[in-house]
Amino acid sequence: MCGIAGFWRAGGMREEAAREALLAMTRCIQHRGPDDGGIFLDPQAGVALGFRRLAIIDLTPLGHQPMSSPSGRYWLTFNGEIYNHHTLRRMLQDAGVQFRGRSDTEVLCAGFEVWGIRETLSRAAGMFGIALWDTQERTLTLARDRIGIKPVHVAQCNGVVSYGSELKSIVAAPEFQRALDEEAIREYAALLYVPGPRTVFRNTIKLPPGSFLTIRNPAAPLPEAEPFWSVQETARNGRLTGKVLDAQEGQRALESMLLRVTEEHLESDVPLGAFLSGGIDSSLVVALMTRVSRSPVRTFTIAFDSAEHDESAHAEAVARHLGTEHTTIPLRGADALDEVKTLVESYDEPFADSSQLPSLLVCRAARRHVTVVLTGDGGDELFAGYNRYRYSEQLFPKLDRMPRALRGLGGAALTSLPDAMLQAAYAMARALSGSVPDERLVVGKLRKLGRLMSSDSDVARYLLLVATERAGGQNTPMPEALAAAFSAEAPATRLDRMLLADQLSYLPDNQMTKVDRASMAASIEARVPLLDHRVIELSWRLPASSILEGGQSKAPLRKLLYQLVPRELIERPKTGFSVPLVDWLRGPLRPWAEELFRAPSLEGSPLDTRIVRDTWTQFVNGHDGYASSVWTSLMFESWRARWLA
Repeated sequence: MCGIAGFWRAGGMREEAAREALLAMTRCIQHRGPDDGGIFLDPQAGVALGFRRLAIIDLTPLGHQPMSSPSGRYWLTFNGEIYNHHTLRRMLQDAGVQFRGRSDTEVLCAGFEVWGIRETLSRAAGMFGIALWDTQERTLTLARDRIGIKPVHVAQCNGVVSYGSELKSIVAAPEFQRALDEEAIREYAALLYVPGPRTVFRNTIKLPPGSFLTIRNPAAPLPEAEPFWSVQETARNGRLTGKVLDAQEGQRALESMLLRVTEEHLESDVPLGAFLSGGIDSSLVVALMTRVSRSPVRTFTIAFDSAEHDESAHAEAVARHLGTEHTTIPLRGADALDEVKTLVESYDEPFADSSQLPSLLVCRAARRHVTVVLTGDGGDELFAGYNRYRYSEQLFPKLDRMPRALRGLGGAALTSLPDAMLQAAYAMARALSGSVPDERLVVGKLRKLGRLMSSDSDVARYLLLVATERAGGQNTPMPEALAAAFSAEAPATRLDRMLLADQLSYLPDNQMTKVDRASMAASIEARVPLLDHRVIELSWRLPASSILEGGQSKAPLRKLLYQLVPRELIERPKTGFSVPLVDWLRGPLRPWAEELFRAPSLEGSPLDTRIVRDTWTQFVNGHDGYASSVWTSLMFESWRARWLA
């Protein structure tokens, strides 16, 4: 795992100036690669490729980057891992290639020369961000893995194209201009992240997952990225076109595939472990690791000081059953105060998934023991783990059967009644029916139900379910990446459209951003076996009825897990990797928040400062449901103070 950064300046550049500029860009991302660094310069062409290395496979100098192809035509910098590189190596050896080292980087270099760019990317199974200079054609190609596990940002300003694994290196590039994209900020305020291909800056994009961009002239407008893989096509080639396996065949294929992929993800020349929350996804990944690993598995989890959010006892029980070497890392509100101000260094674009904080801390703690970790990320987005999937199958049809006028009246009541009346009605219902759960955030959920009742389209309902409460889902912007999920060419069922929407936007731009920045800030490589593209393709060939079987989420993963771990260790209400945000914001984080929300601090903010302060006041006075909106504003203002000051 590593970091890439570089630029191409029209008209060339003096060598010393190019070197100095490139080193400034790579210094910003040294945390992504503390073991080694390298540069490639072609001053006459104005091309500069920079690299920071976290050595994982082939720790010798033979893995050094930038690396040239056998003939010297291509120069490559590559962030990521190619899990099938042994297979590709044998194929290239059959074609006459002679290798010097053992790295997957060398395999990619040879592949580009023998097969070409598109074909090599299509053959490679892994996670990657790539920059490739073709000395013969004088082109710069940037590429990103299929589901967006690894990032690639691209900017163009004043005849300079710059790129980087993180925005901070582009901010340090020649000619870069920090002009805010107001639409990106509006999307962030609603969704907690900036959805691609936008970034927070107007002149900068995120390279779409599964695509490559070939630049022939840095002074000309950027061309369109070309796809080499598409999750939309994968969905259409799966359930939409009838290439679906029967349930039993699909379950057997899933088990075989996950065992194979997990074994491939274990290759490492440095210590390796896994994150274990005790939930379905991480427990399954760890259980599969224990089946295929030749050595004891090390596992790590976070313990919160809030019993409502602490799942460490469940993780410890799973670890004992599987026989892992387990470490529990305590996290208190006081720790959060120490760490929260550093988040904007790691997340250099506004980002407000509050689990970013424990993610960063567990990565730092694990780094004291291992250099590579496997995680369970992706199970929810592939196998319908969120409540919104169940709503699409169970709630939406009921809403559709209600007369529109009645829905409108009910929705208006739920969105306009005072909080106290909603709390009282819920308390009465709970007293009359023991089946109604105790729920701290009931008012927010009831208001969201009211807005769902007032909506008619699936896309509007989806945006309501993923937007912050203060954004309210009203006029929530439609990210460009989501349009395909609800188009006429998308899968027909609501469940599949929800899955596709999350895989197009929420998964790469929220989940993978969180995992990449947290892990790389700690100089640790995070691998996500459930998001191997072969698993994604197989998930779209499973019967939709087997994904939400009997209303239960992630049924295929559960069935496989319960062959390896007793059901009673896993079955419990889903909490997710969430933090006690309400308690922390009213407790140890309150002075920090109030300082950021003071009028002088908010001066010049593109956010609606009246709404920001009103939301904070209502939250402090007991409106728990506004915690996410408050955190979103805090993360933006903290980012603005650091990156725009």
